[in-house]
Amino acid sequence: MENKISVVINTYNAEEHLAECLEAVKGFDEVVVCDMESTDHTVEIAQQYGARVVTFPKADHKSAEPARTFAIQSATNPWVLVVDSDEIVTPQLRQYLYNRIETPDCPQGLYIPRRNMFMGKWVSSRSVDYQLRFFIREGTVWPPYVHTFPTVQGRVERIPASLNNVLIEHLEDETTSQWVTKVNFYTDNEVDKRMNKNYGWGALLWRPVWRFFKKYVLDGAYRDGRRGLIRSQMAAVYQFMIVAKVIERKLRQN
Repeated sequence: MENKISVVINTYNAEEHLAECLEAVKGFDEVVVCDMESTDHTVEIAQQYGARVVTFPKADHKSAEPARTFAIQSATNPWVLVVDSDEIVTPQLRQYLYNRIETPDCPQGLYIPRRNMFMGKWVSSRSVDYQLRFFIREGTVWPPYVHTFPTVQGRVERIPASLNNVLIEHLEDETTSQWVTKVNFYTDNEVDKRMNKNYGWGALLWRPVWRFFKKYVLDGAYRDGRRGLIRSQMAAVYQFMIVAKVIERKLRQN
């Protein structure tokens, strides 16, 4: 397999951080921006950086997921790195990916650690989340739902979070008010994926508690003091809302 990598970026009115994002991926073999008919300067910025721009109709889509597979298949190289317009690829990650695809035991997909902002500061180094963003292009399909991972044809591994700066940096720093607005939209979309689940009392109690424990203790959010406590409680609320909405929709259908 040819060892070349295409970076794919899905956009819609993404001018705020796009220049920083594109600056960080200049060293890759190809950059493809899949735009959903932006009305700001997104396309202009992408063209200024030499990215190849393809268009996916906005229609009534509320997220980038319906355009993901189209964007991936628009790339011309065998390896694809998917980056959001508010994310930065570190030089260390770029070097790691090129070194990894040269090895004979390279998997067909890699989960990449991502460092996030919260309340104006980076979260602690243990509180990264993992995103399946690097994979072979051939046969990869991304489900058209919010917060889903692509289906990759082959073996998938995680990049160790212990590697120094081998990660994606997520620049988005939502206020609490913005989070409340987004979580309502995201949980609505989660319901479509989970209508086959038979949630009951246990899920209403256990899923929020488990998510809080995982975020606060296992993921190390306690290291961030009050910010970590707030993030962990938000994660629990998110899970509670998903379960509540699934139960509500099923009750209304009966």
